[in-house]
Formats: sequence, structure tokens, C-alpha cells
Amino acid sequence: MNNFINRIFTKNSIKVKNRIWINISLFFFTILTTIFAGTQWSTSSIPPYQFSELISKGLPYSISILFIITFHEFGHYFAAKYHKVRTTLPYYIPFPPIGGFLNFGTMGAVIKIEEKFSDNIKLFDIGIFGPISGFFASILVLIYGFSNLPGIEYLLSIHPNYFSQNYAANSLHLEFGNTILYFLLQSLFTNPNTFVPPMSEMYHYPFLITGWFGLLITSMNLMPVGQLDGGHIIYSMFGHKIQEAIGSIFLILLFISGTLGFANEFLGTSFPLVWSGWLFWGIVLYFFIKIKHPPVMFFYNLDLKRKILGYFAILMFLLTIIPVPFSISF
Repeated sequence: MNNFINRIFTKNSIKVKNRIWINISLFFFTILTTIFAGTQWSTSSIPPYQFSELISKGLPYSISILFIITFHEFGHYFAAKYHKVRTTLPYYIPFPPIGGFLNFGTMGAVIKIEEKFSDNIKLFDIGIFGPISGFFASILVLIYGFSNLPGIEYLLSIHPNYFSQNYAANSLHLEFGNTILYFLLQSLFTNPNTFVPPMSEMYHYPFLITGWFGLLITSMNLMPVGQLDGGHIIYSMFGHKIQEAIGSIFLILLFISGTLGFANEFLGTSFPLVWSGWLFWGIVLYFFIKIKHPPVMFFYNLDLKRKILGYFAILMFLLTIIPVPFSISF
């Protein structure tokens, strides 16, 4: 019997060690891809890059975006460990940016919960501490970015003709969408005498674009659908009937926004605050994430502290949701 148990632990130990090498390898590969992506965003140029460019332009971007992603995933991880729920370390997802457009060098990271949730309290804690951690990490990055904006010469080094009348004429125009929180942080932490880049140029500033990305990821994870973090939270707070109703209404709104966004692009309409990309995201949610959250074995009423955290998560969603994440025009 002892030999049998020893063989089981030995096999599990080997599996864990092999898996850790996967985690480490993906992490370092993601460092590389985000360095290249950061250099591309900061310079608007394409490879090959000088080594000095990769360090001065790409590294701040890589550090800040991985800082946000890591806080988010380890929020989930440590909550799972607190409840003694088996889980993996984060698997970072690199995405080579060479030749890509709107590529952030990574598709985030995931952890794998290796057992079913027995009750909604565990589900709630593990679901909420990821977005809360990523939310505050994004705020820290944005505060640093707004408090340390370089002078206008930084943008002029990228676009020397920025103030000319013909700037961006007959060329692609990319503009990122604003959020309530991004606007508030910009108002509070920028120097009135410092040039503040508009949303059509902020992606050249590594701490601004990564902080913005962190807010976007937070809002998308907090959508009250299926097994997204928002689905975990709403289900744990209100039960399956209310979660299914809220998730269904939300998904209908995504489909409406996406459809009207396509109408704006191809039929020349001008519906405000709609985006065609939500149609694709709605399809992904409907077929892969699902609307309805799967049930847990035991369902308890949450205590007051958790209810407050849950309502704070709803506030986070409202502060970070971007009706039109980005727009492209010619």
C-alpha cells in the first residue's frame, strides 16, 4: 500500500514539475512578444528593431502589461489556494506581434481549476479576486503613466508633422475608446502644463496603453455571462435565475450593438456608442462561454463583506466598460 501511494505522489510530482516548465517557458516567451509589441506601439515602426529600442521602448510596455496580467491571475490563484481548491499556476499566452494589427503581444493568461466548485462562496472568492487585483494594478499603471508624461517632443519624435494641417490625411486613423475611470484618472493626475495625448495617440505611451488594456480586460471579464468572472459573481450573489436573466439581457445588448455597428460601417448609418466587434464577442460568449452559469452543489447566502465586494465589482464594470473600444477610419 505504501509503495502504491509513493508511486502516485511521485507521478504527481513529475507532472507538476513538467507543468511548471510549461508555465515558465510561456512566461518568458510572452516577455519577448510583449517587448516587440511595445516597441511597435511606441514607435509605429516595424522590425527589425535596434536593441536599444527594444529596451527603452518595449521593456516598459512589457513590464507594465505583465504586471497587470500577473496580478489578475494570481488574484484567482491565491483565492483558490485559500479555499484549498486545486489549480494550476498561470499559463501566459504569448502572441507574436510581427505583422499584426491591434496586437498587444499577448492574449492574457489563464489558470486551470482542477476540480468542481462545491459551493458559491468558493466560486465567488475565486471569481472576484482576479478582476479586483487586475483593476487596482491597472490603476497604479495609469497613475504612474499620467504622472510621468513626457513632453510633446516625445510624440514629435514619432510624428514630426503632428501639428501640421495635413497630419494623418489619407492615412489610417486609429482611436481608442475612453472610459469613465480613464477620464477621471487623467483629470486627477496630469499636470495642466503637460501635453496630454488624445485617445488617437495615447497608444504610443506604454503605461497609458497597458493601463487602458487592463481596464478593458477587467470589464470583459466582469461581463455577467456564463463562466466569466462576472458570471461567477452574479450567480454567487443572486442565484441562477437572476444570473441567467441578466446574462441574457446583456448578451442581447451585445448583439444589438454589434449589429448596429455593422450598419454604421456598411450602410452609412450613424448610431452612437455601438461597435461591430461586440457581435463577434457575443457569438463567442453564446457558443463557448454560454449564458447560464453551471450550478454548484451547495448554495449559501453571502455575508455582508462579500456582498459589498460584489457590488464593488459591479461598480468596477461600470467604470471600465468601453462601448466602442476602438474605431478605425481612413
